[in-house]
Amino acid sequence: MNQQTEKALLNLEEFCSYLGIGKTKARELLKAPSSTFTFKIGNRYYANKKKLDQWLDRTSGN
Repeated sequence: MNQQTEKALLNLEEFCSYLGIGKTKARELLKAPSSTFTFKIGNRYYANKKKLDQWLDRTSGN
């Protein structure tokens, strides 16, 4: 069995699943000018998982 490398970028679906939120809220977070974890390729937004985890730690007070 091959171990899959952890993805660096999460697409919208993965971002929603990871945070347990809906697409509308996810798009709002990804497109926010203050977002430190958003990565844009073309017209699509992705979340940098490492930066997202850091943001979650800061935001949750950990």
